[in-house]
Amino acid sequence: MYAEERQQAMAQLVTEHGRLSVAAIAEQFDVTTETVRRDLSTLERMGLVRRVHGGAVPASSLAVIESGLGERDQANTTQKELIAKAALDQLPPPGGTVLLDAGTTTSRFAIMLPRDHRLTVITHAVPVAARLAGLPQIDLHLLPGRVRSTTQAAVGADTVTAINRLRVDVAFLGTNGISVEHGLSTPDPDEAAVKRAIVGAARRVVCLTDSSKAGTDASVRFAALDEIDVVVTDDHLPVGDRVAFEVAGLEVVTA
Repeated sequence: MYAEERQQAMAQLVTEHGRLSVAAIAEQFDVTTETVRRDLSTLERMGLVRRVHGGAVPASSLAVIESGLGERDQANTTQKELIAKAALDQLPPPGGTVLLDAGTTTSRFAIMLPRDHRLTVITHAVPVAARLAGLPQIDLHLLPGRVRSTTQAAVGADTVTAINRLRVDVAFLGTNGISVEHGLSTPDPDEAAVKRAIVGAARRVVCLTDSSKAGTDASVRFAALDEIDVVVTDDHLPVGDRVAFEVAGLEVVTA
């Protein structure tokens, strides 16, 4: 079966069943899960399916809904704790400057910052700032902007302009999706604009993401893989995704 024929059959099968997992599709067509992910990405770009965690649904059946901060904070909590701890090795030397993105994993990372490691920390995330305010080793700077209720993070032109003026040692970044085909992505255009500015402001960019985001795409890309230096994730990352990320030039650190 040619790739185009397989993809057409996949789209029809997803439409008939309403939702199918990557594993079930791979078994049905006797191909690898990596091939299925590539095919689903192609079908999503064509508007025939919509990728979701672990599989796909018909494009017409899914509204793009961004999870709130509280809901996301309850997902994969153990992995996020381990990722945050492992990411501490990516800190710049004492006296360095760090830009912290919004997100549940970056918030955990902020809590774990060592008390004997002096840093300048810049963030647009209200929860991150609340965790760091008053710590003697942290010179904290909170960026301006309109605060979104969904993520409790400042976004908008003022936020992007402020970040564009910065040059920091390391940025620690969250993402809703990461794939070889689409790079790093998020559902909201305003959030994507801020994340894009964060990537451009840092000498070194570290992405903190649990493995459930690997191989998935949100609607708005904010960075290509070659714009990121390191991804810190958990040990459930599929081998195929790890190899693909490393081939793309990413250093992969598993917690």
